[in-house]
Amino acid sequence: MAETAGRLGVTYADRIKEILLRRGAISREALAEAEQDANKSGLRLEKFLSEKHQVAPQEMTLALCEYLQMPPLSLAHFTVSRMLLDLVPEETIQRRRVVPVARVGRSLTVALGDPFDLMAIDELSASTGLKIVPVVAPEPDIQNVIDRLTAEGSDGLDLEELMKEEGDVQVLDEGRENREEQSLDEMLESAEGAPVIRMVNMILVEALRTGASDIHIEPMEKKVRLRYRVDGSLVEKPGPPKSLQNAVLSRIKIMSDLNIAERRVPQDGRFNIKALGKEVDLRVSILPTVYGEKVVMRTLDKSSLAPSLSALGLDPVSERSMQYGIRQPHGIILVTGPTGSGKTTTLYSCLQDLNKEDVNIITCEDPVEYQLAGINQVQVYSKVGLTFANALRSILRQDPDIVLVGEIRDAETAQIALRAALTGHLVLSTLHTNDAPGAVTRLIDMGVEPFMLGSSLILAQAQRLYRKLCSACKRPTEIDKEVLAVNHIDENEFEGKTVYKAVGCPRCNNGYKGRGAIMEVFLINDIIRQGILKGMNTSELRNLGEENGMITLKQAGLERVKEGETTLEAVLEVTGGE
Repeated sequence: MAETAGRLGVTYADRIKEILLRRGAISREALAEAEQDANKSGLRLEKFLSEKHQVAPQEMTLALCEYLQMPPLSLAHFTVSRMLLDLVPEETIQRRRVVPVARVGRSLTVALGDPFDLMAIDELSASTGLKIVPVVAPEPDIQNVIDRLTAEGSDGLDLEELMKEEGDVQVLDEGRENREEQSLDEMLESAEGAPVIRMVNMILVEALRTGASDIHIEPMEKKVRLRYRVDGSLVEKPGPPKSLQNAVLSRIKIMSDLNIAERRVPQDGRFNIKALGKEVDLRVSILPTVYGEKVVMRTLDKSSLAPSLSALGLDPVSERSMQYGIRQPHGIILVTGPTGSGKTTTLYSCLQDLNKEDVNIITCEDPVEYQLAGINQVQVYSKVGLTFANALRSILRQDPDIVLVGEIRDAETAQIALRAALTGHLVLSTLHTNDAPGAVTRLIDMGVEPFMLGSSLILAQAQRLYRKLCSACKRPTEIDKEVLAVNHIDENEFEGKTVYKAVGCPRCNNGYKGRGAIMEVFLINDIIRQGILKGMNTSELRNLGEENGMITLKQAGLERVKEGETTLEAVLEVTGGE
């Protein structure tokens, strides 16, 4: 601060003194004494006067505004909006003692107690990418705003502020229970009260704003925890009050056409909403726990589906192999991977490429996640005997060209799917295995004959979703050689390449924003077909695949690191054991 005072020189100090004396904010004698003490302490004069309470904060603010020809601002009753908190996190507000006031276009107005804090202005400009327009506010006002933010965060009731914002949700497919038979008037009254409806609506709107794939509402002993899964990671947000736990749950059950009186067994449902200019399906799962029922809602936004296979952003080798596979007249394509690895998105992208007027496409799914125009979709319903196997038998009598089987879960479904592939149909399905070659041995373990599999299998594919680096804040870094050694990666793998690390900024989630797919495509040729007929195990088939050009999941992930799209840590999260 002393250096700043030195650069500004005598003119600045004289001008501040003149303004303070003219306004009667301090006596001439007290000012002269304070100036001497400020010089000894190395503080700027106005800073010293404020900290020692020799000039009222409002008077000092007005004096600084007059000197700098900046507008003064009172923050006595000001509340920072959620939109501004998304731009400038609370941690930055507290550390730099700044308050974002308003955003207009590419300009962000920020209130500071110290208008000479150029480092704070530069940091805000760099992190937000906006032009910073500073205004001066009294230090106590800024401290009060910071204290309110801290208190709201600790109370876990920030949803009340969220509920003040616009974001109405229109429920398009809202179920209703027979309320007279249930005799649950009080429960229904609380569930349909305006505050509860608005609270649930804003939980849904926040999920759409952040691009969350899942919403978790989890009852704890003394609170209700609210978490959103964003880019594969759970992010905790302030939850609804414990006192409204049952009312919120009942509201969700009403929307999902579930039994609000039943709290002892799991329930599943779904509903549709229209919010933020788009229609979204939500799949609801309710599970009883010791502190109440836990709710998980999966958001199914059709507008986020890739319109074609090429729009998935795959590496050239994987895209060529998949394009080759779906252009075959008959055979079976298997997509494998754990839950949440994007298998459904890949299959739907394939179907959208294949969806032509002269082709009959029928799917058999549990559940039908997205409804696609021009495609006949069948919902499996095991309770009435409509299993994958039974549905598939009927589908084959419907003159299909292409059949999608949501999942091969048992030997019967596997046998029927393979027979369909052998008799002139293109079949697409999913399987739960760790890698692509593992799909072969898994089906053989189910009882499928190797000759049937070898004759019908076009390719097996395994995939994972990796977190993409935020382009605004990623920074170059060096990779620890020990990490490479532990994960069996050649220490020269990244030689000559720039590798980046995640930093974090208001635009992203801890340095990551969005996800992409990496694939391992096990394309069947005559050599591999012979290996299947010989009964090779997964390891042998993997080696055979690599000899014939297969790129493993880990190799595909390392290529993404070299391209600067993600970090080594993010790739190892999803492929470390491969």
